[in-house]
Amino acid sequence: MTSASPDPTSSSNEPSTNAAAATERFSPLHAAHVAAGASFTDFAGWQMPVRYSSDLAEHHAVRKTAGLFDLSHMAEIRVSGPQAGEFLDNALAGQLSVIDLMQAKYSLLLNSRGGIIDDLVIYRTGETDFLVVANAGNHDQALDALTARAARFDVAVTDESDDTALIAVQGPNALAIVQSTAGLTIDGDLMGLRYYRALTATFAGTPVLIARTGYTGEDGFEIYLPAAAALALWDAIVVAGVPHDLVPAGLASRDTLRLEAGMPLYGHELTTSTYPAQAGLGRVVNLAKPTDFVGRTASEEGPSGDAPVLVGLVSAGKRAGRAGYRIFRSTDATEAEGVITSGALSPTLGYPIAMAYLPPALARLDTEVFIDVRGTRAPATVIALPFYKRRK
Repeated sequence: MTSASPDPTSSSNEPSTNAAAATERFSPLHAAHVAAGASFTDFAGWQMPVRYSSDLAEHHAVRKTAGLFDLSHMAEIRVSGPQAGEFLDNALAGQLSVIDLMQAKYSLLLNSRGGIIDDLVIYRTGETDFLVVANAGNHDQALDALTARAARFDVAVTDESDDTALIAVQGPNALAIVQSTAGLTIDGDLMGLRYYRALTATFAGTPVLIARTGYTGEDGFEIYLPAAAALALWDAIVVAGVPHDLVPAGLASRDTLRLEAGMPLYGHELTTSTYPAQAGLGRVVNLAKPTDFVGRTASEEGPSGDAPVLVGLVSAGKRAGRAGYRIFRSTDATEAEGVITSGALSPTLGYPIAMAYLPPALARLDTEVFIDVRGTRAPATVIALPFYKRRK
């Protein structure tokens, strides 16, 4: 989940979702990125680090040791009040009212047609208090939809994005690094923390939320804290990470990491015209919950039987299909059958991988199709997602 990831087809390896933004925005960690020699890219009006050294080095560090990411451009929206759970059950596709305290849940914000406005992670931080984390590029859409849907509920919807920083430590050494960060006092057993659960902590007296979540396919933690304390915590994590080969990592490596893990990216695999079932997210839509929700009728009807579905593709060689490349049934077919939504030469696996939408007749496992890679039809095989799974 995040529109914070780069587009492999762009020359900067990052989408410029709002390149014409009138005012550039900067992370509270911007000074640290400049000092570390980061290259920056515009995303949704934010200047964010796309890389520090090289995309490959940062990608491999996350898979083998650990990477440190700044995700402070993400949107954090607080939902609180006596009817907070009931409201989120109505506003989102999942049933949020039943999750445990300090549990996180992935969900979808749908429109009335069943299309995806955004994919979200929601944390239950109190009995009547939830933190909704939306994609950076969808900040306004998510906030507007939640605010409008809250009108008939006894809840407050508060945008906390500008006051919140988000730092992620991802990789096999993430646990050791976070545990040894000076000044960070954790309320509970971080080692025993389950995936998609969170703990409270303090850093130099400042409240912190630490969640065992991420967007890389590796073990790791995402740390939410007030923006004013972010730079000091970042520096402390860098120091703690020295014996564990921690490296700062940009959004370009984050994209290849999430692609290998088969995680969808909003604007690529997910759009307002995409049904969750097409993207393999039908399970996220809880049609069994007792409450009505926006998009329910359309979700019950579902996409047509011939609607394209998301698949994984693997190829031989080194020439990777990229987002927007067309897919054909054969080498001599004249009509494209589908399109790649995300693709790259996998740094971990060493061969080209891609996610694409194909008609059901071509979406069966082991089906051979052909990607138009700059005028050459390159064979590819349909496989199940994800491409990569970490060893437990």
